[in-house]
This record gives sequence, structure tokens and C-alpha cells, in this order.
Amino acid sequence: MPADRGPLAGPTLTYRIYSGVANLAAPLAYRKVAKKLAAAGVAPDRLRERLGHATLPRPAGQLMWCHAASVGESLSALTLIEAMGARHPELQFLLTSGTATSAEIVAKRLPARCHHQFAPLDSTGALRRFLDHWTPDLVAFVESELWPQMIMRAGAVAPLALLNARMSKGSLRNWGKFPASAKMLLDRFALIRTQDQATLDGLLTLGAEPSRCAKGQNLKSAAGPLPVPTEALSQLQKHIGARPIWIAASTHPGEELAVLEAHKALLNDHPDLLLVLVPRHPERAPEIEQMIANAGLRHSLRSRGDAPTAQVYLADTLGEMGLFYSLSPLVFLGGSLTPVGGHNPFEPAHAGAVVLHGPLFANFAESYAEFAKAGGSVEVSDSAELVQALTILLNDSDHRAAESAAAQGFARGQMQGLDQMISELSALLKDG
Repeated sequence: MPADRGPLAGPTLTYRIYSGVANLAAPLAYRKVAKKLAAAGVAPDRLRERLGHATLPRPAGQLMWCHAASVGESLSALTLIEAMGARHPELQFLLTSGTATSAEIVAKRLPARCHHQFAPLDSTGALRRFLDHWTPDLVAFVESELWPQMIMRAGAVAPLALLNARMSKGSLRNWGKFPASAKMLLDRFALIRTQDQATLDGLLTLGAEPSRCAKGQNLKSAAGPLPVPTEALSQLQKHIGARPIWIAASTHPGEELAVLEAHKALLNDHPDLLLVLVPRHPERAPEIEQMIANAGLRHSLRSRGDAPTAQVYLADTLGEMGLFYSLSPLVFLGGSLTPVGGHNPFEPAHAGAVVLHGPLFANFAESYAEFAKAGGSVEVSDSAELVQALTILLNDSDHRAAESAAAQGFARGQMQGLDQMISELSALLKDG
């Protein structure tokens, strides 16, 4: 561990109480998460990974463990792993996550020397089994929550880093009720880098050591373009031909109706316009199909193997967002007309898409402010404003090209801070 850490405070009473309750609740928690994973099609032998039982051997050599909660964090962790792997060609990696969707998506994109397991529950038994098997040399949490036992037990065996941290006002407020425990946990981290100033200020208020805590690189912004399967792209482009096209990506309940209303209006001036509608949760496809029919529109379905020949192409699949972003420079990014908090604007921007979005983007507030200043993004408040913005972009090719270039330039400019983060992590690895 780094020499300047000093003595660390022992477990607080609050931590001991939490640990006791979490350990008692572990069997019930396991039944709940195992049932959810099984329902999503996860193989039975992998369910016990949540109890710390490894289903892969530990590779020889130094190992870096990256923990990420769900899809967005997991993809951010892949960016970190790829960069760290390039710097350290012999280093092995373990990525853990908690959801079936994250496991399915990262399985297609795991870098060299990287293995995936489901994360152990925050209980003594699961963590002991997990750490005894994997014995990491460095641990990076790409997380928005603090898991007390995971932090304490992992911190006892390897240097810890908290990266891409973003905590809500509610989480910070709740931790503020237990200041001694919050400081105890934060002191276990040799390195803390936050996504935004609000999280940095909150963690410093909770007692994080200023010399180890700073606003850092948003890993989502440094991820680079999403992968694009060239054959699938060629097939879709062949079917679409010269038709104008726009994308509505990562939509949530309450947004599809606004998108379909906008598309109907746009068809008046652009009768061959194609909408590619990509819901955040593909399992909602039957519900959205009914919405499309109720709107009087014709559609085809990606999961059925249909060609995009109708007015709406419902893309109800996972892991193909890079493909869809490559089809059009016009993307409405969902989770922003309803109070979801917005989604990652850097992915469509890397593809050269002008990003249209609603006003509810708390999860990316600082990023959208910078994006708006750079150009390439357009905020709309409802279906009517979405129609207005898209009409301008569809009718003015020069304006569309300028905004597309601005979006791509903004995304590329975000990737410069990653090297510094890798250097900081490398220093911890040497100390390990």
C-alpha cells in the first residue's frame, strides 16, 4: 500500500451492525438475485458466482480487479481495462458486474486477458471465497455506490481506487448521517476520481482525503466509438438506400409516444423518412409495437430478421447500438424527456451524430453543458420542438454536416485525460 496512507481507523459500530444484518440477509438476497439472473437466461453454474464461488481459474501473474455495477459502468470499465492492458502487457484482468444484461454485453467486448464473473454479494462468506480465489493485486471500483464489506475486505488485500465516481445528492446525504463510517470507507481508497464537481465536493465533505481525491476523467467520455459490425451495417445500408433516417435511442416509457408523434409530423414533408427506434429495454418491444400500430404507422422488427423497409424499424436487440448510430447523423437520445437522468452522449457523438435530447439529464449535467458549448447537441422539451429541430437538420445539409463535425470533435477531445489516470493506477500497482 502507498507509504503515505498512515494508520487506518478500525470498523465503526455502524459498520459492524450493517455487516451483521447483511450477513444474515445474504441467503435471502442470493435467492432473489439468483432468481432474477436465472429468469434472464444465465447458466445455473454461474449463479453461484454471486456467492463468491469462481467458475474460472485464476490466471497466473498480477491481476487487476475492476468492479462495475451495471451496463454503463461495465462499458466504462472496459475502457479502463483496454488502456491499462496496453500499458501493462502482462497484467491480467477480472471484471465483475451484477446484472445479466451487463454480462451479455461485455462478453462480446472483453479485451485480451480479461475475464468476467458476477460480483459477490456484500457479505462476509461471499467476499472471503471470492478474494481467496482471485487474490487481486489492484482493485478499481467503477461505481456510484459504496459497498462497505467489499471495500473493507478488498482494501485489506490490495490497493483500492474509486473511479468515475458519481453519487446522487440522496446518497451523499444518507452517508452524511454516518460520518465516521463514511470516512472509514473513503480512507481505504488510495485514489478517488469523480465524474463531477458535485460528487467531489460531497466526498470531501464526508471526509475523503483531499490529496487522494480529485475530479477526474469521465470514463464514459473516453470510451471511443462503439464497435460496428461491417457486414451488418452494409446489409442495412443496402436496404435503406437513399432514404433519410433518424435514430431514437435508449428510449424509456413516456418517450416513445413523443418520438412517434414527431415522426408522423415529419413524414408530411419527408414521406420516405425512416425512424430507427431503439428502446432502452428490448423486452418492451410488444408494448411499443402496439404504440406504433396505434399511431397508424407501419413497422418492421430487428429481432425477427426484418429488413428496415417500413416507416419505423424497431430495433429490439442488445449490443448493436454502434451499428444503429452509424446509420444516421441524427440521434435523439432518450432517458431525457422523462426523469431518468439521461444517457451517455459521447457514444453517438463519436459516430458523428448530432445529439438531440430532452432537458432531464442530471446524470450528465456537466457533460451536456460542455457539449452545448462545443456545438453538436440540441435540447428539446417536447415532440413539437423535436420536429422543429429535426426539420432544420433534415433540410439543411451544410448545417447538419457542421453540427455532426462539432459533435465528433467534442467526443474526441474528451479522451485526453485517460493517460493520466492510467499512470496513477500504475503507481498503485507497483506499490501492490
